Amino acid sequence: MALHPDPYRAADRQPDPLQMVQSLESRGRMPSQVRLRRRFLAFAGIRPGWKVVEVGSGSGVVCRDVALVVGEKGRVVGVDPSRVFVREARRLARTSGLGSRLRFEVGDGRRLRFSDGTFDATLAVTVLLHVPDADGLLGEMIRVTRPGGIVAVQDQDFGALALDHPDRALTQRILDGVAKKIYADPWSGRTLFRKLSSLGLESVRLLTDVYQDTTFEPWTRTFLQRRAENAVKWKMVGERDAERWLAGIEARAYAKTFCLTLNFYGVVGLKPGGRTR
Repeated sequence: MALHPDPYRAADRQPDPLQMVQSLESRGRMPSQVRLRRRFLAFAGIRPGWKVVEVGSGSGVVCRDVALVVGEKGRVVGVDPSRVFVREARRLARTSGLGSRLRFEVGDGRRLRFSDGTFDATLAVTVLLHVPDADGLLGEMIRVTRPGGIVAVQDQDFGALALDHPDRALTQRILDGVAKKIYADPWSGRTLFRKLSSLGLESVRLLTDVYQDTTFEPWTRTFLQRRAENAVKWKMVGERDAERWLAGIEARAYAKTFCLTLNFYGVVGLKPGGRTR
């Protein structure tokens, strides 16, 4: 069976899943991403001593931050379908000295192996845009959250990706075309408020944040190069147009006028039937 264009649909079948782990860790260390992540966790209202699960935990970047929030008396569980990601997340948790608070399991977020009401909070960070059945995954998150507990999701929205480039039409063709090919819903971020509200959560709140890069970070460079490569691979543009597009980006970076922004939407709701504690 041919691989889906979205590598996160089947990470373990990719040519180099360890490189994907390195990419997740590299992105996670970026100051702008650290700010986005920690601001969202503060907005979610996770408290010391809580038991928290993250669905689609990847290499464990978010889980490690949550472990610091819940403290020694709290517990954090990460669930991911990739055996490689789970193995590396366990290793990185031990390296960070947080292994006693963290547990990682291989599993499908749409079929969680936990009893109803197990957790004080459930999280999914930059996950739902990859999932064809986002409502099913959210339903499972709600099920395993205790009454009065927190359900918190955050996604980027590739319909709100802005790159300052001299050829705007070509930029839109590459960025929009590749995003539509890869993601189940590239505009997922803007739908989260409606989704959580329609699933019956209470006190639903929205936090809009922006990832920005004006220094052409290595992660951004790789991201845009892959967009160009995929646009050529899927015959959205020719090789010369892709090369010209990348040259325009490099010229902006050389002139120190590079600018890329991407909206992130964080939404938090309470499961009915109880109070937060």
